[in-house]
Amino acid sequence: MLDLITPHAILPNLKAGSKKQALQEIARRAAELTGQHERAIFDVLLERERLGTTGVGHGIAIPHGKLASLDRVHGLFARLERPIDFDAIDEQPVDLIFLLLAPEHAGADHLKALARVSRLLRDQSICEKLRGSESADAIYALLTQHEANQAA
Repeated sequence: MLDLITPHAILPNLKAGSKKQALQEIARRAAELTGQHERAIFDVLLERERLGTTGVGHGIAIPHGKLASLDRVHGLFARLERPIDFDAIDEQPVDLIFLLLAPEHAGADHLKALARVSRLLRDQSICEKLRGSESADAIYALLTQHEANQAA
């Protein structure tokens, strides 16, 4: 995860009342991190949601998209202050969101990043710890430490 996410890419208490609002807030923050236009990010995310929800179940969503002008895969993690309806496949509200943005030409890298995030967030104990962490630093440590332990 160290290559996907930085301490600045953690939103520990995102306030959003709807899926659209959550995606707007995440797009705004991702624009600051990547130097891309907020609207372009938001449009890519909305377009992806139209194809089918990125709410994968168990309170987790992994919105993702591709932008031509990115140089590498970027990640952003948000824990919502209150769970929201995200049209998830299990119809449960979402409170953990991991955004992935990839360059247009990053076929395998994009898929590998999605698989890594999905694997990490399938771990119930990690999700419980993420939900219980108050600070961005604690969340960042959880997200990056787990993968480092797996590699060891």
